[in-house]
Amino acid sequence: MPNAAPELVLASVRQPGEAKSQDIHISNGLVTRITAAEDRPARARIVDLDGRYVIPGLWDEHVHVTQWAMAANRIDLSNATSAREAVGIIRSRVAGREDGTFDGGSRGEGGGVPTLVGVGFRDAVWADDPSLAMLDAVTQDLPAALISHDLHCVWVNSAAARRYGVDVDASGLLREDPAFALTRELGRLPDSVVDAWVREAAQKAAARGVVGIVDFEMTWNRDVWLRRVTGGFGSLRVDAGVYPQHLDRARLEGMRTGLDIPGGKGLLRVGPLKVLIDGSLNTRTAYCVDPYPHGGRGLLTVSETELLALLVRARESGFLPAVHAIGDAANQVALNAFEAAGIRGRIEHAQFVRQEDFPRFGRLGITASVQPAHALDDRDAADANWGERTDRAFPLRSLLAAGATLALGSDAPVAPLDPWTAMSAATTRSAQDGRGPWHPEQAITRAEALFASSRGQVRIRVGDPADIAVLDADPLGVPDRTFASMPVAATLVAGRFTYDGGALPKQGG
Repeated sequence: MPNAAPELVLASVRQPGEAKSQDIHISNGLVTRITAAEDRPARARIVDLDGRYVIPGLWDEHVHVTQWAMAANRIDLSNATSAREAVGIIRSRVAGREDGTFDGGSRGEGGGVPTLVGVGFRDAVWADDPSLAMLDAVTQDLPAALISHDLHCVWVNSAAARRYGVDVDASGLLREDPAFALTRELGRLPDSVVDAWVREAAQKAAARGVVGIVDFEMTWNRDVWLRRVTGGFGSLRVDAGVYPQHLDRARLEGMRTGLDIPGGKGLLRVGPLKVLIDGSLNTRTAYCVDPYPHGGRGLLTVSETELLALLVRARESGFLPAVHAIGDAANQVALNAFEAAGIRGRIEHAQFVRQEDFPRFGRLGITASVQPAHALDDRDAADANWGERTDRAFPLRSLLAAGATLALGSDAPVAPLDPWTAMSAATTRSAQDGRGPWHPEQAITRAEALFASSRGQVRIRVGDPADIAVLDADPLGVPDRTFASMPVAATLVAGRFTYDGGALPKQGG
């Protein structure tokens, strides 16, 4: 979004690892000059940053924005350590309800009592099992739907099953496509409500130095984001993903990955083609070479033949494929299809990879779009289900060493939309919770993490878009705890302040 004159100067700033201050000059949304501190045009708008550090603005390469915004307004089950504890939280909410309303409720068709919606449970590490009867006992005729932290499972009661017309067994669990379909239904709230939540979530992201996201919400994303931008959204750049069911429509409308979307005010671009081919670790549906302890190898939801056909269509339509593959067998299938299609692209997650497949990432030019915080959130589930093979789980160092390009993200709401959380997990392999690092041999350096969080650079250069994060400390030199919660003073997108924490001086001229 171009800025009008006068020139903006971010004065007295330092780049990571440097002691000498510089001035960064910005015109029309671009960095035009980087000069010594004394060279300041008389008519420029000066913001003296008093020796603070500047880095290229950060990207979260994998987000489900609407789900992330709604999660903040639903019942949090992330701390439940058992199915009984989860229903205890629900019982408390039911007992304390007023006038039959709930935060984050979703009304069924025709209105009526809202559905009680919870988020964030992790049944893979529970000693007891969820059941329909257990949830029915505390909710009775009140519809309730609880979404797992990885979005691949929904635990419903009988009233919700009736309301939404879904079939469930005695577990009350829906997995994969049925879970995704119900999650979309639960999100059918008024646009004005959801858009307000999205604006709030985006402002919080900007406060962490984020300038852009890749949104993989499971919908026709272009029109949703055009509505938001037209309505005043301006905190972030958005690459809006496309799913296979919408590929023909996107192609007919001339959309290709990387193109600006008309009406998006320079903030909105066409994102990758997202293809899910397996499930997740916590639902034990990630497709693996070896069976899980409970039996089965997970689910391959798109065959290799079907995936190859999709990748060929993507190549012919100008779309960069982004293939969700978590299990080691799923990653093998994805790499096979990329090689046969003769196209580069991304593998989303790449959580579990066979040793013989690592070199293929580099040879085929594959970007591993990874979410480092999952390594810490899921370490117990990984140890329980992948056993002694976890030396190749969440394998960031192995991927880099094999020549893969890393792109860091959160998969929010699965993990918080905070790149410093992701980079801290990537560099320490520790949640700093008293437990030692988990497979520290797979850690990467801070410079590598910054590179993977800012689309391939750690320094601001002349000619770049003026997408900048201003920090109160040197990200290459602070202690680990400070790095994990890095104090961000300001964020700019195309030279426009999207966040100012209040510690900056008044902009002068």
